[in-house]
Amino acid sequence: MGKKVYVVGVGMTKFEKPGSKDWDYPGMVKEAGTKALEDAGVGYDQIQQVAVGYCYGDSTAGERAVYELGLTGVPIYNVNNNCSTGSTALFLAKQLVEGGLADCTMAVGFEKMEKGSLGAKFMDRTNPMDKHMLLMMELREFAPAPPAPQLFGNAGREHMEKYGTTKEQFAKVGHKNHKHSVNNPYSQFQDEYSLEDVLNSKPVYEPLTKLQCCPTSDGAGAAILASEEFVKKHGLEKTAVEIAGMSMKTDFKSTFEEKSCIKLIGSDMTKAAAEDTYEQSGLGPENVDVVELHDCFSCNELLTYEALGLAEPGKGGELIDSGAVTYGGKWVVNPSGGLISKGHPLGATGLAQCAELNWQIRGLSEKRQVEGAKVCLQHNLGLGGAAVVTMYRRAELA
Repeated sequence: MGKKVYVVGVGMTKFEKPGSKDWDYPGMVKEAGTKALEDAGVGYDQIQQVAVGYCYGDSTAGERAVYELGLTGVPIYNVNNNCSTGSTALFLAKQLVEGGLADCTMAVGFEKMEKGSLGAKFMDRTNPMDKHMLLMMELREFAPAPPAPQLFGNAGREHMEKYGTTKEQFAKVGHKNHKHSVNNPYSQFQDEYSLEDVLNSKPVYEPLTKLQCCPTSDGAGAAILASEEFVKKHGLEKTAVEIAGMSMKTDFKSTFEEKSCIKLIGSDMTKAAAEDTYEQSGLGPENVDVVELHDCFSCNELLTYEALGLAEPGKGGELIDSGAVTYGGKWVVNPSGGLISKGHPLGATGLAQCAELNWQIRGLSEKRQVEGAKVCLQHNLGLGGAAVVTMYRRAELA
């Protein structure tokens, strides 16, 4: 067992529509990083190593971004792991403390994105999603729609065919998350819609409509991690939140060999990472109060209920129908508005989830606060692929 690791400060920018604000990634990181340092009461000169996540940018953009916080010569790692980039940076920063290689680290993630659906940037080499796309086209006819909604929409279709899940049940995810975002000042969208609005918004790829799909976004998030010795030395006990368990898993043979659109979008990665995290922490879904999970599309949130063990296989639709995943229910899932409404700047998403859950445990989430939140679960997914699951709980430091 390694050392215990605590989050002692978090910060993020508001997520914005690409091109809507006159800013660049160094400014985003300066804002999010400064907020996290101030939240922790730690100076940048006390940070011993930094992991910086982003997907779109030239090499060493991580250094350029963090130079806005200080020039102290510490190691800075540039991290790219598709949509799980932010939590991958967090995972690396946590391992450095856990392994005794540093007492205080920073994880930061950012993205400055282009408008519209994501596409390949490097056309002269193997596409890292080639195996996924080829299998999807083997299982389902390729349609004139963006690839990502097809991948997740096809998983939703498979769930509908196998378990009788309905379009309305998927739409309820979008309805819930847009409703939650009304109370989040960091959210790209803060408008509430009716279920009919969600169902009748622009079709993207059956069963997905526009209000069930995450937007491209600009923004940044950051977290400061520390060892127990550092926390006690600097008197940070009141703000410290323990990372009780954390696991990253990548694709298994089943992703491609079982010929399933649900497996193809990482359900086995998520399930394995969740089980590992539950074992590490000694906590399970029954102990959790708040969940921030990767709802890039409504289909993925519903399927992730099952992969995380919030619902039995095939019962995700019943769970959303029951009201168990919003205020007054068993869990509050995506109180931030999730990716669907808060936005999805790829490198920042995992750190924004971290920030939200730390605020929830510390009672700082204002109008979206979940009463009595003590244990929180985070899930961040990147196709191609990696899933990162993290359990947070109130720190018990004498």
